[in-house]
Amino acid sequence: MTTEFDLGALLAERGSERYELHAKHLNPQLPRMLHTIGFDKVYERAEGAHFFDAEGNDYLDMLAGFGVMGLGRHHPVVRKALHDVLDLDLADLTRFDCQPLPGLLAERLLAQSPHLDRVFFGNSGTEAVETALKFARYATGKPRVLYCDHAFHGLTTGSLSVNGERGFRDGFAPLLPDTAVPLGDLDALDRELRKGDVAALIVEPIQGKGVHEAPPGYLRAAQELLRGHRALLIADEVQTGLGRTGDFYAYQHEDGVEPDLVCVAKALSGGYVPVGATLGKEWIFKKVYSSMDRVLVHSASFGANAQAMACGLAVLAVMENEQIVAGVRRTGELLKSRLTALIDKYEMLADVRGRGLMIGIEFGKPSSLKLRSRWTMLQAARKGLFAQMVVVPLLQRHRILTQVSGDHLEVIKLIPPLVVDEADVNRFVDAFTAVMDDAHSGGGLMWDFGKTLIKQAVAHR
Repeated sequence: MTTEFDLGALLAERGSERYELHAKHLNPQLPRMLHTIGFDKVYERAEGAHFFDAEGNDYLDMLAGFGVMGLGRHHPVVRKALHDVLDLDLADLTRFDCQPLPGLLAERLLAQSPHLDRVFFGNSGTEAVETALKFARYATGKPRVLYCDHAFHGLTTGSLSVNGERGFRDGFAPLLPDTAVPLGDLDALDRELRKGDVAALIVEPIQGKGVHEAPPGYLRAAQELLRGHRALLIADEVQTGLGRTGDFYAYQHEDGVEPDLVCVAKALSGGYVPVGATLGKEWIFKKVYSSMDRVLVHSASFGANAQAMACGLAVLAVMENEQIVAGVRRTGELLKSRLTALIDKYEMLADVRGRGLMIGIEFGKPSSLKLRSRWTMLQAARKGLFAQMVVVPLLQRHRILTQVSGDHLEVIKLIPPLVVDEADVNRFVDAFTAVMDDAHSGGGLMWDFGKTLIKQAVAHR
C-alpha cells in the first residue's frame, strides 16, 4: 500500500487555523499573549532577514528566532546541504559505526577554538550546558557550579540550576546545589572557591538578559582564580557564539581567555536542524570517557545526526566564504553608533550597549515633568511596560520584529540575523526614531496603548 502525504496541501487546508490549533493543543498562553499585544501576524514565507505576509509586505527580523537564524532564513548554501544529505541515503544513527560528518564538523569547529580538543554533539543549547555541567563535575570530582546573577543557560533541570532568573526557577525546586555570584565580582567568586567544593563557573561573556557584558579583564581574572582552585571555566556561547559579537566567540574579545569547556548551539543549526555542541579540553573528555565500559556514559539519541552535521558544516563554510564575522563587526558598529547618537536627543533613552549584532537599548526615567509622571505611572503598574510600548509600534507601524530583553526590564535586545545590511540598519534606526518621537511627544496612539498595558498589568496583579 502506498502512503500519500502532501504537506503543502495540508498547510493550504489547515494553515489558517494556526492560532486556534496552538491554543487548543499546545501552550495556551502563547496565542493569548500574541493576540493581546497585536503580534498575532500571519507570516507566509521568509528569506534572509525578512518575513513576508500574504499581501507581500515585508517585515524586518531583528530577533533571528532568539539567535537561531544567524544566516537568516533559508540560506541557499545551507538549504542545498540539507537536500544533499537527504538525497545521499546515508546509514545514519546506526550507533555502532563512525560516520564522517560528525568528525568533519568537529574538526571545523575546533579549528576556530585552538585551545580546545574534542566535541560532544547534542541537540540544543540547554543540552550543551547539561553536558558541560556533567563533564565539569566528573572531571574535577566536585559537586558545585557557580553561575552569575541574571544568567540564562537553559530550562532543563541542570541548566535551570544555573539560571539566574528567579521567574524561570520558581516552582521547579529542588534543583542542583549551585550558587549565584554577581557578574564581574571577583571577590564573591574567590569566597565561593575557597570553600573547596566548586567544580566550575559558567558564564555568558555577554548576558542575554539585559545585554550586560562581563567587565574588561573579568574573564581572564576569573580563569586564574578558578585554576588556582582546580576548578573549570565554562563559556556559554549558545547565543553569543558563531560571530554574533564580531568575533567567532565572544570570549575572544579578551586576550588570554581559554575556557575549559565551551557551549554552542543556535546559529550552528543554520535555522533548520536543532544542534548543540560542547567543546572541551582533551583531559576532561578522557576522564569522562576513561574506558570502553564508559563509552556511552554520556550520549544523545539524536546527537550528531547527519542532517544537523550537514547544516553545521554548511554554516561554517558560509561564515568563512562570505566573511560573516567581519561583516558583523562593520554592521554592528554602524547600528550601535547610530543608536548611541540618539541618546542626547531622547531623555527616555538611557543607554545603548553590546557588541557586534547583540545590542541592548535601555530606557530610563525622563527629566521633564510631563513625561516623568507618565513614566512613573507605567513603572507603578509593571516595570518593563515602556519597552513593550516601543516594541509594539515597531511591529505594527513599521513591520520590524524586536523583543523586550527580559521580564521587568526596560531594555530592548537586538539580535538580528548576521546578514543584515546597511539598508536594514537605516530602516531600523528610522523606525526607532519615529517611535521615540511619538513617545516624547507626550500623547498619541503610543501612550493610549500604554494605558491598555497598565490596565492589563493591574488586572493581572
